[in-house]
Amino acid sequence: MTEGTVIELARQAVELTLLISAPMLLAGLVVGLLISIFQAVTQIQEMTLTFVPKIIAVMVALLVTFPWMMRKLLEFTQNLILGLPGVIK
Repeated sequence: MTEGTVIELARQAVELTLLISAPMLLAGLVVGLLISIFQAVTQIQEMTLTFVPKIIAVMVALLVTFPWMMRKLLEFTQNLILGLPGVIK
């Protein structure tokens, strides 16, 4: 296993991690931004108002994108296992 192979596998793993986490992070970002605008307009500064909707949005995003995330993870794992004989020499 060469240094380049290890770096390429690490790059693919980090790229997949970012890709899989993106829908949940974006859902939390959008809901957080909307709640911040709502709080600024109404001057309501309730702390639970920021956390509960974000948690719900992240959970909904997780439920909606879970099949896609599993396909991506399974594809990565299959490619990793199938490429193993060529990597180990």
